[in-house]
Amino acid sequence: MAREVVEFPIAGRMFAFEAGEVGGQAHGAVIGRIADTVVFVAAVNGRDLENPGFVPLSVDYRERMSAAGKIPGGFWKREGRPTPEEVLTMRMIDRPLRPQFPKGYQTETVITALVLSCDQENAPDVVAVNAASAALLIAGVPLHSPIGAVRVGRIGNDFVAFPSNSQLHESTLDLVVCCNRDGRVVMLEGCADEVPPSVVVDAIKFARPICQRIIQAQESLAQKVGRYQLQPSIAEIDEEIYATLKERFYQKLYEANFTKGKVERRNAVNAVLEEALEQLVNGEAEREEKERRIREAFSQLERRVVRDAILKEGRRCDGRGPTDLRPISARVGVLPRTHGSALFTKGHTQALVTVTLGTVTDAQLIDGLLPEFFKKFMLHYNFPAFCVGETWPYTGPKRREIGHGALAERALEPMIPPEEEFPYTIRVVSDIMESDGSSSMATVCGGTLAMMDAGIPIKRPVAGVSIGLVWDDDKWVTLTDICGVEDFCGDMDFKIASTTVGITAVQMDIKVAGLTDEIVEKALQQAYEANKVIVEKMLNCAGLQKPRDKVSVHAPKIAQITISPEKVGLVIGASGRTVRKIQNDTGTLVEIDETGKVTISGPTEEAVEAAKKAILQIVSDVELGKIYTGKVVGLRSFGVLVEVVPGREGMCHISELSDAYIRNAADYVKVGDEIPVKVIGFDDFERPRLSRRLALKELGQEETWTAPARKESPPRRDRPRHHRKDDNRRL
Repeated sequence: MAREVVEFPIAGRMFAFEAGEVGGQAHGAVIGRIADTVVFVAAVNGRDLENPGFVPLSVDYRERMSAAGKIPGGFWKREGRPTPEEVLTMRMIDRPLRPQFPKGYQTETVITALVLSCDQENAPDVVAVNAASAALLIAGVPLHSPIGAVRVGRIGNDFVAFPSNSQLHESTLDLVVCCNRDGRVVMLEGCADEVPPSVVVDAIKFARPICQRIIQAQESLAQKVGRYQLQPSIAEIDEEIYATLKERFYQKLYEANFTKGKVERRNAVNAVLEEALEQLVNGEAEREEKERRIREAFSQLERRVVRDAILKEGRRCDGRGPTDLRPISARVGVLPRTHGSALFTKGHTQALVTVTLGTVTDAQLIDGLLPEFFKKFMLHYNFPAFCVGETWPYTGPKRREIGHGALAERALEPMIPPEEEFPYTIRVVSDIMESDGSSSMATVCGGTLAMMDAGIPIKRPVAGVSIGLVWDDDKWVTLTDICGVEDFCGDMDFKIASTTVGITAVQMDIKVAGLTDEIVEKALQQAYEANKVIVEKMLNCAGLQKPRDKVSVHAPKIAQITISPEKVGLVIGASGRTVRKIQNDTGTLVEIDETGKVTISGPTEEAVEAAKKAILQIVSDVELGKIYTGKVVGLRSFGVLVEVVPGREGMCHISELSDAYIRNAADYVKVGDEIPVKVIGFDDFERPRLSRRLALKELGQEETWTAPARKESPPRRDRPRHHRKDDNRRL
């Protein structure tokens, strides 16, 4: 097949799709490129699955280290399991594409994305999303629409499309916007530095024409290459069974869905299902197939019941109105030995969040395609089976856990104080103890409280809430703080975190093909107002209006000072001797970088202060004419070597030790003794010249050294003289 290329300029760089040369046996294979970042994506259609109950779409995204000219670290020197960053990109590809598949789609579809080249300025993740859409289009998947994805930054008041990594450091917004052919939003994901909801809406409007230009390029490429002739399998609900269930059990199911309590409601709904199965299943031969079709139709009827109650009556399953929050409670300091802890509960969703403060050495090294860096703020989210009353085995964090943790981390990170103000490495861990929807947003709330309990001076508290949607025909309702059944039966789960000033993170999951600007704007504003209420309630419940003044007594103590870069070597000493001595004497850890920033960490404030004092003494200038109490570190025949301050030694000549005549300094002083000395000058190497005798005079102290008694020589004894024997000498 001939190589086909479609390219066009975006934000001063060339964006290109190409197909036809690479990946010939895949049903759809596309290379996406922006500048020197290149991503290959293949889409393959597999077997038809019988009633999988979900869209059988799998996404795998891998970053080859060779793409950035690197060799993987570790023993094996090859890529292994997906990194968290790769998992997050898999979810980013999956989230906007899944709603574009037709309902009931049963053909197994696998998307594989490989980063082949990365210029370390243009991120490959959004390129992979666009290339995946193009690959599915060529593979013949009957999508509602291909999608276009754009990363939007904001520098000053100007939006930037596909900002480089350098530009993102200056940006107050990092938002990925995905739109379909109709211009409707299908996915939002990103973080911000407390921007108002209107800025997010404006960013969507900025991205829309770029998304549509990208979609046009995908369709042009598919037309040139040709589309694979796929005959997908589409499952449909048994309309006859659905009609029977609706006629007989609609009212019973309606009443069951308004039972108070998540577990009680589920039990009531299951009782109606069992009654339906008992009445409608006839004959053993068809029992299994008939049960399956009844369960599918019953699930659709339950969805219909919940949606009707919301749209027609404004009634939610737990009795709340569309904008009402679930009951909130919170406690802090719930665990005795953690550095900070909080228990946050909203309805039947509960997060136990802990904070651990670490030192510089606890920071995580991130070594990927981009230049490596140390990460000093981490948030990890765990979702064990017991929190929903189930029994699956725990084999490590799943993609959902990694994704929810990253969302909560992005929400809280803008509030972390700068390193100069708070030099700790921070790890937040959220364990979900009970779940009925919005557990990631409960993590944001619990994380805020736990960090305040740990004494982290965050800029402002952050809260999070999920906004749901029920949309039929021209009528729609957005729901604040959705619970699990509303997520299952609704059309959207839009997670929004914000402070009282502005939005810090968003993530949108939808089940419809796309959303209008009106819906997105309403959801953003609704969440922003709800989060203001949540912040007030959680602070009042916890009885904590601001971060604690000090970190926990169990946390390490850290201090930072800055010294002149020219004196870094002085503090380190020859082969690290000086800094090791300070660490050993004080029980602390001292980290020094080439800029002169010194970070001292230790178990107690006293130990840290002792190390700090020792370092300041080393770097302080030795003043001419000043008197010091120095330690004798060496004896010479011509004088005494004295350490004036740690790391700075000078010579006190034997003539300057005392007004009295001293023949041998070792008769008066030994290594380790402390003596007063005055700085009387400096030698050619800037080493101080010292005088003990002048120091004594200036201090008004009497001479304490006395000459040792002269030792008498032993009496001489006569010894026999030994004469050389010359008998054997040759003449």
